[in-house]
Amino acid sequence: MTEGQNQDRVVSNWNLPNALTTTRIALVPVYGWFLLGHDHDSILWRCLAYAVFAIAMVTDKIDGDIARARDLVTDFGKIADPIADKTMTGMAFIALSITGDIWWWVTIVVLLREWSVTILRLSVAKDVVIAAARSGKIKTMLQVFALGGLTLPGRQLTGWGDVPGDVLFYLAQVLLAGAVAMTLWSGYEFFRDYYRQRRNVPAT
Repeated sequence: MTEGQNQDRVVSNWNLPNALTTTRIALVPVYGWFLLGHDHDSILWRCLAYAVFAIAMVTDKIDGDIARARDLVTDFGKIADPIADKTMTGMAFIALSITGDIWWWVTIVVLLREWSVTILRLSVAKDVVIAAARSGKIKTMLQVFALGGLTLPGRQLTGWGDVPGDVLFYLAQVLLAGAVAMTLWSGYEFFRDYYRQRRNVPAT
């Protein structure tokens, strides 16, 4: 296939990466139901919620790798992928605030940053392209480990699991503090870079 033919090739939205992204969106209410539709302190339901969260985060990594490796990047995927990410982590923040594992002000600050950046990135994608910064990747990693750790039963464990459970809970809180700091810093970097590039975009 020549370079011109490759550029003209139309990629169907019906592909594996988009299917994984759609599955991730479908898992959001499942996670919420497992954690909130039952006893908040149930070890079983927290473990099930964690399993759903872990599957969603794994597919987040896999779908992007497959799309790039097989040249299956689509406009749908570009829009749906960040929405799927923010919806799942947003549900986790809200659900864990309801269960009392995360302060509400933390959830509000994080969600305001996440959705403002996502909406702005999608709305100006044709005019201004801002590459994902290293701080954003660190933020995402810290969020995933913190939310996963807080979803797992920690304070709910008793007997032999009492001390390990407390260690897990407070370690997740430390990761959450780091995630909040990196969320704010990466948000600052995004808006800084956006306005810098915006000034260099020719008027149409």
